[in-house]
Amino acid sequence: MGKVKVGVGPFARRPDNSAFKQQRLPAWSPSLTPHTVLPIFYSLSIVCVLLGVWLLITVQNTQQLKVDYTEAGSCEKCLEMRKYPTNATIMCVCVVNFNIPKMFLGDVFFYYGLINFHQNLRRYMDSRDDAQLVGRKNSLKAPSSYCEPFAYDTNGVPIAPCGAVANSMFNDSFALRYRTSDGNEIDVPLIRKGITWYTDKNVKFHNPKINSTLQQTFQGTAQPLYWQRPVYDLDPSDPNNNGFINDDLIVWMREAAFPNFKKLYGILNRAHTSFSQGLPAGNYSVLIHYNFPVQYFHGRKQVVLTTLTWFGGKNSFLPIAYLVSGGLIFIVGVVLTVVYVKVGRDGKNMEE
Repeated sequence: MGKVKVGVGPFARRPDNSAFKQQRLPAWSPSLTPHTVLPIFYSLSIVCVLLGVWLLITVQNTQQLKVDYTEAGSCEKCLEMRKYPTNATIMCVCVVNFNIPKMFLGDVFFYYGLINFHQNLRRYMDSRDDAQLVGRKNSLKAPSSYCEPFAYDTNGVPIAPCGAVANSMFNDSFALRYRTSDGNEIDVPLIRKGITWYTDKNVKFHNPKINSTLQQTFQGTAQPLYWQRPVYDLDPSDPNNNGFINDDLIVWMREAAFPNFKKLYGILNRAHTSFSQGLPAGNYSVLIHYNFPVQYFHGRKQVVLTTLTWFGGKNSFLPIAYLVSGGLIFIVGVVLTVVYVKVGRDGKNMEE
């Protein structure tokens, strides 16, 4: 017989006789026995439970107070007024009183909250022009088609900023006051600057550089339909906080993932001697310029005061998830242990 030539005839597709191609390399395959599996289950359950307890204690140390002001105090008349679009430009101011039973220690964050407002709808989220918001000259007066029907006003003037997100910007304003033991009221100082993400303020939002003044830059554009001020005059007290780099605008333009959400409005300024340790317990009132209507989406409005930890705000979802997962893993481990004991360590009972 002649020699078989490799690579010729029926042997053409045969792999080389090497350890790699013939799969003779050393390999490790775990042996899943009760002595290895059960300790893993019990260890995981202990780790999850300990993490859950630790995070739950951390969350419990967070102080939070929510005040629903939709129709509270003197805001009921404002709620009724905002039912009619013809009253949109009429100012309505109301006051809501509340009590803080225990002192808020450390930094205190002031949020406004909305209930049942769906910022996560796809068409709503797409209704914006990022090229316009980043300050591109060509996009200022030529808004994207994604902004429709909030791209141009009834006279055909381009809207800046355009889109449904900017058009629905939250425009209530607040002034927090503390009533001292002698009956006097003092204003609670809030830091209204630096409340945005760094990437938003310095990367995603820029004012277009066309003319010397911001008002001239936005000349030839219209403000969104439901805005009370043009974009170049959102903050009359600070000329550097106007246009597309306005902090409140940037905070609103970062859409929330859930229909019930809160957004940062200000941070307690602890440089004031009365609030150096935080917010003292006592009676407070919040003066509200009531502008944002909620009847159209059956929503509610809130003021939220909270402290924060390294874990964030008062949210018990993750601690509870760890505790539930640890409990389930422990139950599975117990079931496997019972099956192992009942069947027998040598496994003979499995043959019956």
